[in-house]
Amino acid sequence: MLTMGKRTHGGDWAAYLTEYGREPLDFSANISPLGVPEEVRRAIGEAAARADRYPDPDSRALRAAIAAREGVSAEQVLCGSGAAELIWRAVRAAHPGRALVTAPCFGEYEAALEAVGCGIVRHPLDGNFRLNAEFLEEIDNNIEIVILCQPNNPSGVSIEPALLRRIAARCAETRTRLVLDECFVGFLDEPERYSLVPELAMNPRLTILKAFTKLCGMAGVRLGCALSADAAFLDAMRREGPPWSVSSLAQAAGLAALRETAYTERVRALVRRERPWLREQLCALGLTVVPGEANFLLFRSETPLDAPLRERGILLRGCADFAGLDGAWHRAAVRTHEENERLIAALREVLG
Repeated sequence: MLTMGKRTHGGDWAAYLTEYGREPLDFSANISPLGVPEEVRRAIGEAAARADRYPDPDSRALRAAIAAREGVSAEQVLCGSGAAELIWRAVRAAHPGRALVTAPCFGEYEAALEAVGCGIVRHPLDGNFRLNAEFLEEIDNNIEIVILCQPNNPSGVSIEPALLRRIAARCAETRTRLVLDECFVGFLDEPERYSLVPELAMNPRLTILKAFTKLCGMAGVRLGCALSADAAFLDAMRREGPPWSVSSLAQAAGLAALRETAYTERVRALVRRERPWLREQLCALGLTVVPGEANFLLFRSETPLDAPLRERGILLRGCADFAGLDGAWHRAAVRTHEENERLIAALREVLG
């Protein structure tokens, strides 16, 4: 019997369904709670009628649409099967000997780095889970790649734009490749202020990753993109993956999602409204809550939560596998008000 290896991530509803025979209320994955946009569903259905043909291996129409949205050229866009795949492609293309990441950070960064035998330097975030200027001192000619997330996952805390630009400039000086994961930047109150997309043209050492997963509710579609002014590096990333990694259905879904501006504004408005409410309720239960700025909250509970909440049909993201955190830390997505109320009610029962 084949036993599958396991890396811990949120969103493993299938394991819960197998164990309990019912769907859970999933707070472990930071996905739009409004479901798949209607136009995206329609586009996938229409594309299915042409699924007998190979997809465009270069995602030409989608790359052009992403380029128009981001204000870059289509040659500066590479599409992939989600941001996670593009993280692995970027690391394999760079094949670094030494990397710098924060602690904590998204686990796929370190997994991809370890797979190529890269030495990893972990820079601890401060007591408020913020990145400070001390990080600049870690970047020297021995660091070949820096991977950051704006805002950070799992804390949800953003990097100050001025500091992030200084980090990008420092990486350019030391010829260090900077990979910036902006998958959650759309949830910030002023996303354009926190994004480094305007820096791409003047900094070829910079690569930005984005995905349709979170804000567009398309986790199952698997679609993301890398943006870079370094054509050679994007080509190296392309060659580090198989052909046709973006299906014709995913390409059609991406084109439709780019037109769903009203949907994304509804999601952002919901998160802006519900995040402070959820944080207030968690604090009222005596939990230590990090003031995150994305569509999730990191909090600490000395009382075990995972198992009792699972029994009540609710999934949280346990954070013991993040560097710098232990089993008392948990991450919860911001969902609809009714769903958030169900989470708080269940926590009241568990915490007594």
